[in-house]
Amino acid sequence: MTAKKKITGARIFDGIDWHDGAVLVVETGRVKAIVPAAAAPADADAIDAHGLLLVPGFIDLQVNGGGGALFNEQPTLDGIRQICAAHAKFGTTALLPTLITDTREMRSAAIKAGQEARRASVAGFLGLHLEGPHLSIARKGAHDPSLIRPMEDADLAEMVACARALGCLMVTVAPENATREQVRALCDAGAVVSLGHTDVGYETACSYAKAGARTVTHLFNAMSGLGHREPGVVGAALATGALHAGMIADGFHVDPASMGIALRGKKGPGQIFLVTDAMSPIGTGMTSFHLNGREILRQGGRLTLADGTLAGADIDMLSSVRFVHEKLGLPIEEAIRMASAYPADVMGIASHKGRLLPGTDADFVLLTPELAMKSTWIGGEQVFSA
Repeated sequence: MTAKKKITGARIFDGIDWHDGAVLVVETGRVKAIVPAAAAPADADAIDAHGLLLVPGFIDLQVNGGGGALFNEQPTLDGIRQICAAHAKFGTTALLPTLITDTREMRSAAIKAGQEARRASVAGFLGLHLEGPHLSIARKGAHDPSLIRPMEDADLAEMVACARALGCLMVTVAPENATREQVRALCDAGAVVSLGHTDVGYETACSYAKAGARTVTHLFNAMSGLGHREPGVVGAALATGALHAGMIADGFHVDPASMGIALRGKKGPGQIFLVTDAMSPIGTGMTSFHLNGREILRQGGRLTLADGTLAGADIDMLSSVRFVHEKLGLPIEEAIRMASAYPADVMGIASHKGRLLPGTDADFVLLTPELAMKSTWIGGEQVFSA
């Protein structure tokens, strides 16, 4: 195989437009061009994708686990490798392993593992998402309330250093336990700050957006809702163009009717993007697992604590794309953007991820016209074939 490839026969979506009768040319791991079939370079190795759809690889900014590994239980280089490999089977070519509220020692271990994964160039590893522990106990969800606490100077210093070392870091905080000044410091270091697990009102949420918060974690879940007199965090996410919002599209975390209302009501340029919030069972036959010493049950597409509290999601990114396309009636192009272009925009990496334009990383997925998996490619190399 040469350093140059051409993927032929597919209908290509570059993240903006469809290209029929065209060829994707890849050179040294990046997109060289999309050209008419007649103009395809003769010196490139040909990969036949006749009859398939070629779309940008999916980017998942909230992944707790997969393939039997849970990041909170296995904050190691091997754990990250296992999680990335599991999600590649469902079209995810870049992800943020997500550590939910845990001890200081566990967070330090997760950051160390992230730095090792970056040095090792683990396929699919984008950076880290630290979801807590600086959240609101009133909106804790499945997070252990005994571990939730205010952000201190040492916490801020560790996360600032992590953001500078990794390049891609998302931090979910609640205004109840993180100040605007701390949010500004995180943003100045390059971190993407997300508001989540918070009970604050609309005005406070908007003030944190002005301080630099860029997105909202799993819209509707673990936050103050949209009321007619107090719009809450949901209202701030929808009415504030500077904010993006992640959404879990499994039909359990958010009712499809609410998803549609949010999508129609979202003020731009911020967008609603897909996240899986996936846990360790993805890609396995597991029926239960443990998180912070508590058993999580897997039944009927739901992951719950013993009291019925949702604890992450049992869905992959391709299934999420299919859900918003088939259940909500979104055009397939928009469904794909919600899993690729929009997450790239959130993280500030649109110059090389999320779209298949000249110079971007050759991260793409081959699907059947019915949206079934065929193969996943990262940096121009095939990492999964169905």
